[in-house]
Amino acid sequence: MARKTVSRKRKAGELRDPPQQLGWCPSAPKRSRASSRHAQPWWSSRSSVREFSLGRLNKVFASQWLNHRQLFVADVLTGQITRIPMLKDRECPGSGGSGVVGAAAAAGSHLLPTAGSRSRLDQQGCGIHAIELNPSKTLLATGGDNPNSLAVYRLPTLDPVCVGDDGHNDWIFSIAWISDSMAVSGSRDGSMGLWEVSDEVLGQAERGQEAVPCYSHISHRALKDIPKEYTNPYNCKVRALAFNNNHKELGAVSLDGYFHLWKAEHNLCKLLSTKLPHCKENVCLAYGQDWSVYAVGSQAHVSFLDPRQPTHSIKSVNSRERGSGIRSVSFYEHIVTVGTGQGSLLFYDIRAQRFLEDPLNPAGGYRQRPGEGTLKLTTGKGWLNHDETWRSYFSDIHSFPNAVYTHCYDDSGTKLFVAGGPLCSGLHGNYAGLWS
Repeated sequence: MARKTVSRKRKAGELRDPPQQLGWCPSAPKRSRASSRHAQPWWSSRSSVREFSLGRLNKVFASQWLNHRQLFVADVLTGQITRIPMLKDRECPGSGGSGVVGAAAAAGSHLLPTAGSRSRLDQQGCGIHAIELNPSKTLLATGGDNPNSLAVYRLPTLDPVCVGDDGHNDWIFSIAWISDSMAVSGSRDGSMGLWEVSDEVLGQAERGQEAVPCYSHISHRALKDIPKEYTNPYNCKVRALAFNNNHKELGAVSLDGYFHLWKAEHNLCKLLSTKLPHCKENVCLAYGQDWSVYAVGSQAHVSFLDPRQPTHSIKSVNSRERGSGIRSVSFYEHIVTVGTGQGSLLFYDIRAQRFLEDPLNPAGGYRQRPGEGTLKLTTGKGWLNHDETWRSYFSDIHSFPNAVYTHCYDDSGTKLFVAGGPLCSGLHGNYAGLWS
């Protein structure tokens, strides 16, 4: 895979609103991560970005590190991209995982379904929106050939294990492992499915590898609808999941502006539902284990929620980019990384309750405008298809920012993978880059 080195663009953030003081003092971390303290965070050195070519793939929605050098399935050192089979539903003729998909599949790219899956007309072109590794990094869960289904692969071989194909009737938007053998899927149909990859299923997959690779078809262990009594039932789409391993609780965000908490061990049991303070475009969620809070990204804010505190204690910070929406959010130690629809990466220090400042700010601490001097990284140009849609509606626009749909740190915290594509659904393009 061809790749080029480009200089990272740096642009000071512009805020119309003054910096917010939350009046909120998060508790000290409950545990330290000594293994990563010795590594200098990559943002301290301000190194350049390496941009990757993903060909003609349309948008990257999810990503995971396999190890210190590999993203699934793009090797960030060699640029090699692995092609893996799409797992088909049991009702599809010729299932067996023989269909090969386009490059960068495991980076969460737009995997275009092939003929044969159910509800094909409704699913065409929706892509894969979630990729998650189990805690031991021995299994990987993502969407199937039918994006309503859950596909599981063995690591590091990427051999197919099983597909759960009898649960959802709309796209899977998010996946969370609650143990090494159990995963939860959140769907646009407003339900959450609990799936178990049992020893028997793993054994069948191992036996199949001796001849032709094959996989099992599993049924959901539980299927729960999120509450719909307080809102429009057609807008209760599950957009994001995040698991709290300490309390065995699963957080879920729905598009109607609610946060839901479930007890998640051998079943799913609802604990609470809370109306979020900012209700538009709540599409991403992360859990900070050191801080015991969930971070929810909305249209212009990151909201921090502790389910054990009263709802009025939810605190929010302005993303400093109006209208484009927050598309990805993550915790790494005390830093909350925010990816926006305008192609920006912002870094919020949860201890200091402020965004990180640009160490190369030429103003030397003097700011003419609120927010000036904030550390703000910007995605590169990526690739954009100049198709008929672009020629008809967008050809007079000079450039399009690539929304940061996904970002993830490696275990050391010294590498950050960032990917996405144009925010407009009518535009076809992609972006992938690595800061290290």
